[in-house]
Amino acid sequence: MSQFIIEAVYFLTALLFIYGLKRMASPVTARSGILIAGVGMVLAVLAAFLYGFDVREAAQEHLTMNVALVLIALGLGLGWAWYSGKKVAMTDMPQMVALYNGMGGGAAAAIAATELFSGNAQSHGVVVSVLAVLGGLIGAVALSGSLVAWAKLDGRMNGVIRLPAQQLINGVLFLGSLALGAYIVVTGINGVISLPLIALFFILALLLGVLLTTPIGGADMPVVISLYNAFTGLAVAFEGFVLQNPAMIIAGTVVGSAGTLLTLMMAKAMNRPVSNVIFSQFGGDDGGEDGDIEGTMKAADASDAAIAMYYASKVIIVPGYGLAVAQAQHKLYEFVKLLQKQGVDVAFAIHPVAGRMPGHMNVLLAEAGVPYDIIHDLEDINEDFPQADVAIVLGANDVVNPAARHRKSSPIYGMPILNVDMAQQAYVVKRGQGKGYSGVENELFYAENTSMVYGDAQKVMVQMIDAVKSLG
Repeated sequence: MSQFIIEAVYFLTALLFIYGLKRMASPVTARSGILIAGVGMVLAVLAAFLYGFDVREAAQEHLTMNVALVLIALGLGLGWAWYSGKKVAMTDMPQMVALYNGMGGGAAAAIAATELFSGNAQSHGVVVSVLAVLGGLIGAVALSGSLVAWAKLDGRMNGVIRLPAQQLINGVLFLGSLALGAYIVVTGINGVISLPLIALFFILALLLGVLLTTPIGGADMPVVISLYNAFTGLAVAFEGFVLQNPAMIIAGTVVGSAGTLLTLMMAKAMNRPVSNVIFSQFGGDDGGEDGDIEGTMKAADASDAAIAMYYASKVIIVPGYGLAVAQAQHKLYEFVKLLQKQGVDVAFAIHPVAGRMPGHMNVLLAEAGVPYDIIHDLEDINEDFPQADVAIVLGANDVVNPAARHRKSSPIYGMPILNVDMAQQAYVVKRGQGKGYSGVENELFYAENTSMVYGDAQKVMVQMIDAVKSLG
């Protein structure tokens, strides 16, 4: 009877995971989707306990000890996650996503390590042993790679680190890890377990994750985070087969497939294959040859830009990471409501890789209460820029750089961009004249129809609000 209940709970868990993910596809229902998937995860944990209590009477003493350890781990994990989730600022959300994703990969690698060190390979068989090794390899790479991504996003690791013959070293590490994993599977099936080799296997996998990520610059971090998310899902699914846990298999498969699709979509939005993101080392400090850019940067006052937008017919706003850093999204929406009250048609334009993680700008605007119907993706709004009287950019860089269209020497050449330069007038809110996170000079800043509004986005928006209110 208990086995029937366990299977029924796992089936319900699968339905909740899938339904929750479906609701996450829309900003309107995303919050409820997360809660539904969370309920599914709680049920999965309860089913794991039911499975544990379903063992034979002789194992009850061992089971009691394991349950105590599990409860302690759950308490620590829940407490830390609740506290950090409540405390984290919106600007730090990408770091948290990378960190939590790494923990998932690390958990999968820990399961693989436990199974391999326990010497149960003979009872598992070849297929399950192979899945354990592959899951351990992928999970360890996701763990160390995600930790490096977290360090880069959090400012603890600046710039990029590149070794001579970097790709050759990575290739040797990857092939060496696979060969060592295959050897562990073969010897484990024959009953001979070499613990030092297992430890070396995980060390190589962790090192591979580090060396894969350190050469990648900030401009590619959204794709990297999404890719490691897919890795984590795949590793969890493999280890689910090892433990014969349907919830892990389903959750891992769903996360892996969703992460893979998102990674491919983001890479397509950059007009670059995923392999190019990982192996081309784009987004470094040198950023390629910029060449001579015609024109000069022209400064404008925040009040002048605000008045121009107040008397415009159509305004398009392009948010970027600088908006998140300044925590100016609430003031921005206050300004937008003043424009709408005047009868200005206001729209937001979102590039797929704006910010530091997938969907970063959508989450930022949702937090400020911006209606979903005025937030548009690149492909839906790009043709509207020539009809816009004013386009204003707040903290974005590569996603509005016209060099992507024509400068073949630029690292971002061929990447679809938002056509801000085609608006009648463009304003760029920026704290200084730096190149931005990617290190690529932005031609938009020098365009004839562009003016630079220098300053922190929060302070600039306050000045714009004051200027508009003074008119009424």
